[in-house]
Amino acid sequence: YGVWMRDPEPVYPYTRDTTWRVDTVGTDIRQVFEYDQISQFTQGYPSKVHILPIPMESTGAVVYRGALYYQKHTSRTVIRYELKSERVQAQRDIPDAGYHGQFPYSWGGYTDIDLAVDETGLWVIYSTEEAKGAIVLSKVNPETLELEQTWETNIRKQSVANSFLICGTLYTVSSYSAADATINLAYDTGARSSKALSIPFKNQFKYSSMIDYNPAEKKIFSWDNFNMVVYDIRLSQM
Repeated sequence: YGVWMRDPEPVYPYTRDTTWRVDTVGTDIRQVFEYDQISQFTQGYPSKVHILPIPMESTGAVVYRGALYYQKHTSRTVIRYELKSERVQAQRDIPDAGYHGQFPYSWGGYTDIDLAVDETGLWVIYSTEEAKGAIVLSKVNPETLELEQTWETNIRKQSVANSFLICGTLYTVSSYSAADATINLAYDTGARSSKALSIPFKNQFKYSSMIDYNPAEKKIFSWDNFNMVVYDIRLSQM
């Protein structure tokens, strides 16, 4: 399993085509593969390999405004690693967040802390003892990593396979392995309420360990059994 991503708001020298990939198997995950062109990515020839000074955990990483945001190995700390300078620019604990298998998604993988980007900015998806395993959502300041606003949902994190945000609404996926899964729940941060959905979602290779939305491309990226998959989506008012 692993994670791959493009920056929805790239900064020089990166572009919308620059792609990053991390294989998140093992206990010392430090290699981040960078590809300048999509053709290099599809052929498996990185233009650069970053070695992270602090190892990563889980498949929850994102790239946003020229920085890689990820969870530090065996901790509730989130790190901002600037890709151009290859330096850690900020790190901060997510208060009371479960980590290292306390509140993962249903497939496991130490996915307790999941970062996400949508049209409104950077988010972190997690849970706490106080929330009793329900998904907690926080809006994150991308520079300082301070939590700007927090929502506690009524969706049990371990009951869903993954989640992502679009326009301030959290969407969850019912299964990581069923061929015919669904996007089954939505939590609207504006209304502070959730509702059931039944939008078809195919796990084509039957093991989706990462599902993320890219607001610039209006596409969902997934890592499905070492296949990197893109879903085209169509958005409408709910």
